[in-house]
Amino acid sequence: MRSPLLALLLCVAPLVSANEAALARFQQLMNDPILRQQAYDSGFERVRFCGYCHGEDGNSKRDYIPNLAGQNPIYLFKAFDTFANGQRNDFVMSKLAKQLTVDEQVDIAVYFSQQQVKPSASSVDAQLRMQGERVFQGTCIACHGMRAEGKEDAPRLAGQPGEYVRRALTSFHDGDPRRASSVMMPIAKQLTPADIEALAAYLEKLVL
Repeated sequence: MRSPLLALLLCVAPLVSANEAALARFQQLMNDPILRQQAYDSGFERVRFCGYCHGEDGNSKRDYIPNLAGQNPIYLFKAFDTFANGQRNDFVMSKLAKQLTVDEQVDIAVYFSQQQVKPSASSVDAQLRMQGERVFQGTCIACHGMRAEGKEDAPRLAGQPGEYVRRALTSFHDGDPRRASSVMMPIAKQLTPADIEALAAYLEKLVL
């Protein structure tokens, strides 16, 4: 039976943004479970700097920073690339991504993809969550999946800190120039502040 990670890695071939070295690396991982485990172990050794903000197990230490645990490995790898090439801009990530080799990016992506998201301990209004679920089903499932599990071109949103979701959607809604190339701009523009608040509540408590 094909593992979920293997199935996800098989999707890497059509991605035009991935460079040849990354494709070769992912191909090795697809064909050899021992190499995949080595990548995981190597990723663990390289997440020291990531862990300061995202947590060594991929569960964020700050509510405004996203969880990386359980993310699609290809999405994570592509995110590194967008920070490294300037398509996305962040004071910390833009510098860090440029310092990582392709192999390190792949290893870290594999490592975080295999971690488990920890449920949020915060309390959320049940009515607000139900409203958020309705907004999600009407707006978000085509890209992010029926249960916000994410895909290779869209992040997993299930279990993300509510404050991170709130800030990210508000940034898209307000037209933050740092995210000008994102497909989220026109989508978030249609959301009201109440929609954003409801989505944050719903997604924070949505654990797969």
